[in-house]
Amino acid sequence: MVFVHGLGAASTVYHAHIAARPELAGRRMLFVDLPGHGISDRPADFGYTPEEHADALAAALDEAGVRDAVLAGHSMGGRVVIVLAHRRPDLVSRLVVTEGNLDPFPPATAGSSGIAAYTEEEFVHGGGFARVLERVGPTWAATMRLADPLALYRSATHLRAESEPTVREMFRGSRAERVYLQGERSGELPGADALMAAGVDVVTVPGAGHNIMFDDPDAFTRAVAGTGTSDRAGHGAARTARDPAPHAA
Repeated sequence: MVFVHGLGAASTVYHAHIAARPELAGRRMLFVDLPGHGISDRPADFGYTPEEHADALAAALDEAGVRDAVLAGHSMGGRVVIVLAHRRPDLVSRLVVTEGNLDPFPPATAGSSGIAAYTEEEFVHGGGFARVLERVGPTWAATMRLADPLALYRSATHLRAESEPTVREMFRGSRAERVYLQGERSGELPGADALMAAGVDVVTVPGAGHNIMFDDPDAFTRAVAGTGTSDRAGHGAARTARDPAPHAA
């Protein structure tokens, strides 16, 4: 099982409490900090596009001898693991995407759109980074302040870019088992019907927001363990985390 964090985050902070759950005992766990985040290197000559992040993740998994893994990606990490599955399907057996960035130009927030509102110079050297840290709240700021400002800015701006094929198309076309977790407080997932028609198990988690692993660790653990999702390829479903899997007796 491979856990990949979101923009300005770190994998252990967001996922270690999930990996420690007894439901996941006995499995090999890898926590990956993407370049420029957490304790990973922060090369100045790295572009920090989702594709480059995916290639860096693939290199780490190759080095670790990983194949056919469960990849759990949160927010930006969701986009990265989808791109990875498209480019290196041999590495992935199942994708668990938590409110991943499926489309360019996400709604205006203090996150990627707030960061991208600055120029690179303004954000990195003109005080933009400090102003964003003040707006994102203490939980996110605790890990964002550890990220390299240049890496954070470039990662955020590239989340708003188009790709060919689109990330949503990559996700729909993936042959891996796929789960998409959406927090109820985040609103309805756009295009959910098309995802379900492509075999994605779309799960709305009641009472949860963007950070489902904190808001409802039980629902998140079930999704990662595969005990609360459909395992029938080609038959997606939309349901709440309280509902049984569509194939359950």
